[in-house]
Amino acid sequence: MNEALPDVPEVRVVGLPQLTSGFDLVERLDLPMHLKVHGPLEPLGGEQLASLAEAISLKGRGGAGFPFAKKLRSVAESAIKKGIRPVVVVNGSEDEPACRKDTVLINRAPHLILDGALLAAEAMGARTLVIGVTRASTQASMEAALAERGLSNRRGSALRARVQRNPVRMVTGAAASLIRSIDGGPAIPPGRKISASQSGVGGAPTLLSNAETFAQLAIAARIGPERYRNTGLYDEPGTVMLTVSGAVARPMVIEVPTGVPLRYVLQLAGAPPLPQGVLTGGYHGKWLDAAALNEAIVSRNSLDAVGGSLGAGAILPISQQTCPLGESLRVAQWLAEESAGQCGPCYLGLPAAARGLEDILNGGGPAALEAVKQVAKSVKRRGACSHPDGSAMFIESTLKAFTDDLAAHVLGNGCGRPVEGVLPLFEGGQLPTGIPGGQGQLEAGPSRQKIYVDWTLCRGHGLCADILPEVFELGADGFPTVAQAQVPRYAEAKALRAVRRCPALALRLEEERPSTPTRDNLPVLSQGRGSQGRGRRALGSGR
Repeated sequence: MNEALPDVPEVRVVGLPQLTSGFDLVERLDLPMHLKVHGPLEPLGGEQLASLAEAISLKGRGGAGFPFAKKLRSVAESAIKKGIRPVVVVNGSEDEPACRKDTVLINRAPHLILDGALLAAEAMGARTLVIGVTRASTQASMEAALAERGLSNRRGSALRARVQRNPVRMVTGAAASLIRSIDGGPAIPPGRKISASQSGVGGAPTLLSNAETFAQLAIAARIGPERYRNTGLYDEPGTVMLTVSGAVARPMVIEVPTGVPLRYVLQLAGAPPLPQGVLTGGYHGKWLDAAALNEAIVSRNSLDAVGGSLGAGAILPISQQTCPLGESLRVAQWLAEESAGQCGPCYLGLPAAARGLEDILNGGGPAALEAVKQVAKSVKRRGACSHPDGSAMFIESTLKAFTDDLAAHVLGNGCGRPVEGVLPLFEGGQLPTGIPGGQGQLEAGPSRQKIYVDWTLCRGHGLCADILPEVFELGADGFPTVAQAQVPRYAEAKALRAVRRCPALALRLEEERPSTPTRDNLPVLSQGRGSQGRGRRALGSGR
């Protein structure tokens, strides 16, 4: 089994280092060492900074790839129009198990990220800077970096700067989730799509971008656009930070110029000479088969052209000896568990897609395959964030990339290869915090309540399955498939809400006596998250 990646794995560089300059000298560049390695940085005006970002074709390095210059101008124009100062937010939330490049930068070169963020803040007249993180190591490194610069969140400061620590969860990294948490809410999407450039933190226009993006901006501001463009491809200049793991001998974060063959990057990490497939872009990314791998180079456009994705910069090969559908199923189950639990296409659709993929592996035949395709198609563009879209894209890419293996499972007795667990996951479960209606850290431990269905009253309205999908699933006849079940402790508030809202008054809750032992064999059906795969605790919304 592939162990979870450390926060700071081995770091390598191809060619001359830019973002990783000085990594061969010290483990972490404090402010004096940062200035020795990179030198001082002169401030730039707003249009100067936008022109610089435009000249180097800088796009967001967090996955979406939005042009930074366009975002910068949009925030500035909105701030002028509204007559309020904008806010700058660095998104250092890196919550995919296979991604570490931003975590490495924050832990080892935090001042490079701050350079870019402070350039933007000064250029636009911002007086608030927030750095969003999810790990103890990144929080400690960035808080130390702010202290080294004399920056704090004190009232009256010329620039108020602070670190926002959120739970390690897939949805935490969404821009809307980070902004909501900065405003004091839970770190999950708000359920409506509003451009941060127009209304972000506290309703102010907000420049929010990925940690690597700000670091790239700082490099370009120092060396100038001409020198920056001397590295990499003409249409995508500069370097890219990648996290390489999966079936490799040496998991690593590597800085490479754009244009380097992807096969060379895999060779540096000790990947199999002929991998069965390579997942590009992380768990919201796409698979490349062996034929496409031969044509792929490290660039957003190149990977898109061969059916891959640069995405969050994660590259994960698998060997010929493992079952690709089984490996993908583990990821699909994890993605389902990572739902915020507030959109039906996500908290119902993603578990259904994972179950369908499992049905294929268990001999479900063509019907199971068609069901998975239909579910994946139905969840896209219907959620409050990009999580269902990215997860559906991953599942669809799996079915497209491994047609021979898929045929063996759908039409035969399977491929006969084991599932080795080479794609890293967070083992043991990650409980979310700050859910709607919750009290920060979720309660763990055994359930204290049972919920019962009175069949003499139930009329099959189905509201219970909408409110409490961790317990209730509707059968083909539209009625719940269980008559009684334990309520997960974190979902007790939702269970009470289901009881109160049942139109037929067919539900009741009963508190268990302390002397009554918890029974583990009650039929709790997980329509939302948690009962599949590795025995991890379910997640819920408490909404």
